[in-house]
Amino acid sequence: MHAFDVLGDPVRRRILELLADGEQTSGAVVAVITREFGISQPAVSQHLRVLRDNGFATVRAEGTRRLYSVDSAPLQEVDMWLERFRRFWNQHLDALATELARGKRERRHKEQPPPTSDTPQTREKDEP
Repeated sequence: MHAFDVLGDPVRRRILELLADGEQTSGAVVAVITREFGISQPAVSQHLRVLRDNGFATVRAEGTRRLYSVDSAPLQEVDMWLERFRRFWNQHLDALATELARGKRERRHKEQPPPTSDTPQTREKDEP
């Protein structure tokens, strides 16, 4: 199965999001996915198996629990493939960052109180 076939399923993407936060028990993953997607435990287990069989997740036994975690190697391959397309959104993101910085600067200038007439420079001018 190709990486994008694995990632094309919203349930598997959500499982990877959960695992990206750290190692999770299969029970914890099943609880979240069944609640969010309304699918059965065996269906969630099948999605975990697809992720594991295609190298996106690893599993280890700890007593009676099975702990899943992300394996980053296939995601790095996807990232490398996407590299040639980044220019399409990086320019827009850079422009957005510039506009956000400009807006923050303008707000700071508006929020600063105007100089008071009791500054040392003003007092010198007012005194005879």
